Amino acid sequence: MTQFNRLSFAAGKQADSAESTWWANAVAYQIYPRSFQDSNGDGMGDLRGITSRLPYLADLGVDVVWLSPVYKSPQDDNGYDISDYQDIDPMFGTLADMDALLAKAHELGIKVIMDLVVNHTSDEHAWFQASKQSRDNDYFDWYIWEDPREGFTGGEPGAEPNNWGSYFGGSAWGWAPERGQYYFHQFSKKQPDLNWENPNMRAAVFTMMNWWMNRGVDGFRMDVISLISKRRDENGKLHGVNGSLLPEQAAGPDGFSSPALDSSDGPRLDEFLKEMHAAVFDGREDYLTVGEAPGISYERAAFITNPQNRELDMLFLFEHMEGDIKSHGPAGKWGRGVSVFTQTRPSFAKYESIIQEGGWTSLFLSNHDQPRSLSRWGDDSSEEARVKSAKALALLLHMHKGTPYIYQGEELGMTNADYTSLDQYQDLETLNLYKQITEAGIMTEDAMMDAIKRVSRDNARTPMQWDDSVYAGFEAADAEKKPWLGVNANKSVINAAAQFSDSQSVYAFYKRLIDLRHTNETVALGDWNVLDADSKDVYAFTRTLGSETLLVFANTSRTEDVEIPAQTAELLEGAAGVTADNVLISNESIESLSEQLRAGVLKPWTAAVVKVK
Repeated sequence: MTQFNRLSFAAGKQADSAESTWWANAVAYQIYPRSFQDSNGDGMGDLRGITSRLPYLADLGVDVVWLSPVYKSPQDDNGYDISDYQDIDPMFGTLADMDALLAKAHELGIKVIMDLVVNHTSDEHAWFQASKQSRDNDYFDWYIWEDPREGFTGGEPGAEPNNWGSYFGGSAWGWAPERGQYYFHQFSKKQPDLNWENPNMRAAVFTMMNWWMNRGVDGFRMDVISLISKRRDENGKLHGVNGSLLPEQAAGPDGFSSPALDSSDGPRLDEFLKEMHAAVFDGREDYLTVGEAPGISYERAAFITNPQNRELDMLFLFEHMEGDIKSHGPAGKWGRGVSVFTQTRPSFAKYESIIQEGGWTSLFLSNHDQPRSLSRWGDDSSEEARVKSAKALALLLHMHKGTPYIYQGEELGMTNADYTSLDQYQDLETLNLYKQITEAGIMTEDAMMDAIKRVSRDNARTPMQWDDSVYAGFEAADAEKKPWLGVNANKSVINAAAQFSDSQSVYAFYKRLIDLRHTNETVALGDWNVLDADSKDVYAFTRTLGSETLLVFANTSRTEDVEIPAQTAELLEGAAGVTADNVLISNESIESLSEQLRAGVLKPWTAAVVKVK
């Protein structure tokens, strides 16, 4: 098992400066529990399976594991619809299994943060079940309720309080006949939004969070936390509802408007986050809080993540994930064009500015809501291209300043699912939007299927590929049930067993990247500066700390040899060539890299970190 002599920037309490916190040189790893490891052959990954694989993660060298939701849930949205915050869903195991996982992880020096969804709950949560029964019980306003539109009968078409659409398709309003009102849901109709204006609701959430922290959890990744504060008029009314001073927004071709403008970064967000910090985290040590933050600007991210403001440690921002989406097109992400990694460059520059302004940033290319980064920005057309581009993308991400997040299988170079028919997909968003977009005539069925193959969230949710057995080692070959989602056919080539002892594998490359962040202070804390910003294909930047400067560069073209741009070439000339002494890491041999530099060109996906000072 790999052991790192890890630099220590802070011990004990959270530091007042982001750069001196324990997580300044940490690397996190996201686990999607239902797809990681099945221990009992029921087709679903579980906590015992995760525990059995923790030595693998310790060998990889990660410091933090982020678990997607394992709470009790009807699984309408794969666990992001929580019906009981203080219990484990039986498909994943028990609270005792969770305790065992925490104990084993801590024994191996790995912290565990849980995915926490507090913008909404399941409609099967006891709070909602009480709230929908009447307008005069203790929970009556723990959710967002509105009367039917004036002149309409509740539950009938057109009676919804306004024209907001759900991100998962259809109206964002669900009818509750018991109460005679509509409830607001930004996502599935089974995911009603909590009303954060209610102090009793907030107190209950904070009590639950403390319960988990006291149990041994090391923090939380907070799902869509930037959406908890809603904009209202001076009378507390939402846009377009009965009696509101705020007009209804214009609808798109699908007949709906987006609630994003009224939900993202609302007027009381800072207040709520500060209250959460004071109620849950004040006085605690070595924890980590990460917020998923759609709609948050860079300036606001710098404020929220500045330790002195006592809100959150870091955020997930998504601008770099949207550079390949057709701007404001009616198909949204499903109209995504060909992805070019250099499209992300302006966004990463802005993320680095967050750190310069006193905050911190999360670095990621993949998660459970995105297609596989290698199929998106890299090249999976051949095995050679897959391996080389996987290493190049990893190098570029991990050499930025911030905290890198690895999504399960990314360290192996896993690819999109390559399913061939709609019935192979299970993702609620995929299935709902296929129906809505094709019926609205925005895309044809064939075009939508092509988009799904590129973009669907299920691409990242296929079972982890541990070996080349029939179910990729996710479960035993003679398991009682097949995996809940089909295994990628390329498991025979791409799997952990084949890479574990291969010094040239994608897995081995990730280990070296993590080691650099743990042991090289320039990689962890050095200033960042972009080079050759006008280059179409070469992404290059420097990391500088004191007298040391590291040059990071990669040709991200899939097919073209590219001339080394001027600023990068100048620094390489100053380094007097490349040797084993000044190349920290590369996906090319020293000989091949030297040959390319002498010729003044980089082959597709050539990437390296060179010490130039």
